[in-house]
Amino acid sequence: MTDHAPAPGKRDPLDVAGVVPPTVTAFDESGAVDPEATVAHARFVADGGARAVFPLGTNGEFALLSGEERRRVVEAVADGVDVPVIAGVGTPSTRDTVAHAEHAEAVGADGVVAVTPYYYPLDEQGAVEHYRTIAEAVDIPVYVYHIPSKTGNELSLSALGRIAAIDGIAGLKDSSKDVPWLAQAIDRNPGLTFMAGSDSLLHAGLDLGCAGLVSAVANVFPELVVDLYDAYDAGETDRARELQSTVFEVRDAMKRGPYMAGVKTALQVRDLSFDVGGLRAPLRTMDDDDRERLEADLAALDLV
Repeated sequence: MTDHAPAPGKRDPLDVAGVVPPTVTAFDESGAVDPEATVAHARFVADGGARAVFPLGTNGEFALLSGEERRRVVEAVADGVDVPVIAGVGTPSTRDTVAHAEHAEAVGADGVVAVTPYYYPLDEQGAVEHYRTIAEAVDIPVYVYHIPSKTGNELSLSALGRIAAIDGIAGLKDSSKDVPWLAQAIDRNPGLTFMAGSDSLLHAGLDLGCAGLVSAVANVFPELVVDLYDAYDAGETDRARELQSTVFEVRDAMKRGPYMAGVKTALQVRDLSFDVGGLRAPLRTMDDDDRERLEADLAALDLV
């Protein structure tokens, strides 16, 4: 139950609310997937107050993993944490997405997140049939992942309305950063759970009606984003806004250097009991100068 924060949609059997980090995939020194460290990170965010975890999202580098590696990650995380696991299963192909969804269900995932197909242009009917096929294939809730800047495919409000009517569709994670689109999507589809997918819009997402916060910053500082959510839910608006300002600063610091290098570098800076390793090529880690500046920024914020 929530007090001042938006409630999850009535069609969401998991009642997703609060902070849901898009957890990282750890790699060992050889560059192979490290299931133990991947689980350790998922447990770390859960211990920090996350209500659920989302492995194999963008931060999980899902598009750079083989099918077998993706299955290993889902198996490990589903078996390794006590909070709900909503596994990323999206691919450009409906057939492959269904196979990943069926596997996730079979190994104990509580729900699946399916990014819109990417590379090929997708029309409204294709989008609707894609999600209908996934939802009919599994008995766990299906969440749509909307990130048109990466997929090249934006869902129209009309398409989302048709998808929302499909049995088994429980919610949507929106990383479009299109506030008018998100506001209208929430207004038109009250049965769905909506999750804000950008750290730049955590507080704003709650204001719009998002029940969940899928936060990359929460991969490193789960307690910070949980505090923001809890303050908002308690009606402490000024405190929640202050914490959003801190999240802005952390986000800016972690965005320095190569794309997505900040999260794993910041985890190393925190000097935790596990090592998630670097990123998979062609993604790159921060160089020494960027790492030192990141560490100085986080220290100035009293976070390390």
